[in-house]
Amino acid sequence: MAAVNRYWVVSLPVQTSATTLWSRVQESISKHSFETSLYRFNTPDLRVGTLDSLLSLSDDLVKSNSFIEGVSHKIRRQIEELERVSGVYGGALTVDGVPVDSFLTRFVWDEARYPTMSPLKEIVDNIHSQVVKIEDDLKVRVAEYNNTRSQLNTINRKQSGSLAVRDLSSLVKPDDIITSEHLVTLLAIIPKYSQKDWLSSYETLTTYVVPRSSKKLHEDNEYALYTVTLFARVADNFRTSAREKGFQIRDFEYSPEAQQTRQQEMEKLVQDQENMRSSLLQWCYTSYGEVFSSWMHFCAVRVFAESILRYGLPPSFLSMVLAPPVKSEKKVRSILEGLCGSTNRYIFDFIAFAPLLREPHVYLHPCSCNIVQMLLT
Repeated sequence: MAAVNRYWVVSLPVQTSATTLWSRVQESISKHSFETSLYRFNTPDLRVGTLDSLLSLSDDLVKSNSFIEGVSHKIRRQIEELERVSGVYGGALTVDGVPVDSFLTRFVWDEARYPTMSPLKEIVDNIHSQVVKIEDDLKVRVAEYNNTRSQLNTINRKQSGSLAVRDLSSLVKPDDIITSEHLVTLLAIIPKYSQKDWLSSYETLTTYVVPRSSKKLHEDNEYALYTVTLFARVADNFRTSAREKGFQIRDFEYSPEAQQTRQQEMEKLVQDQENMRSSLLQWCYTSYGEVFSSWMHFCAVRVFAESILRYGLPPSFLSMVLAPPVKSEKKVRSILEGLCGSTNRYIFDFIAFAPLLREPHVYLHPCSCNIVQMLLT
């Protein structure tokens, strides 16, 4: 199993200049936690708006973040399920061909999709609506795929279930069935422990049963399949007597054409399922990248808005991405809080991210400010 890489997105207040603060961060991290990777996080200059709008938006950001995160997890779990079914694993997930961890550490704001001059709420609503559309599309595609799987599973159960429920057409040959103006062949499902009882009694269950006409065609773990030939006019009486003794008479009409049709339907469903699985998997790969990209843009908006609320106006903060080992998290947190200065000890770290294992969790833990960390593996 690959090692877990946890990423934090951190915002620190700038006292003099961002360049100076960045140098101090690099120096402190290198000196006290050299194994912690460090990157700049490119948060764009967005429209601030009013304080009331920022406060109102702050509540929406928490709700929207949970929703977008949830959609990304749904798609990831669907990918894992589809890969498990096929036995072929695609490896690390990507955004436009770039591994998700690289996309995070080299994040660049997409001005064409989200103009920075737009109000923050408009950007958030745009991201939210795009993810809603992807989630709706996911539901439709998964429902269609599951419907095909359900049909195929139903057929497979009939093919592989016990003799009491399975399709018998593949077990019966034309020579096994006698059908004439007066005679009919019935198929009897006999519990394995009752076979001797069947053989000794079937000729006397009703009149006009052809002696020694019962032949065993198949046997599974629970039942045996027997034929019996008798006059058609006493078939109903035979069924009733057989049922009273615990023998099941299965309705069956031999038809090579119907058997061929069922086989063709089966093959078509198998092909349809594979085509839909492949199509859905490819769609999930692409859509995961789209949702993750939207999520990172959302993160940038949240870093910007939270930093303004914590550090005030005008916007003067430095955002960065760190990947501290678990054993060094406490030390790195202490370093960052120390760099905030004695008058403002707030930090905002937003994402803990492990891209290779792809198993998401959300958790909270105490600090000097609100902290939301997301672990994706």
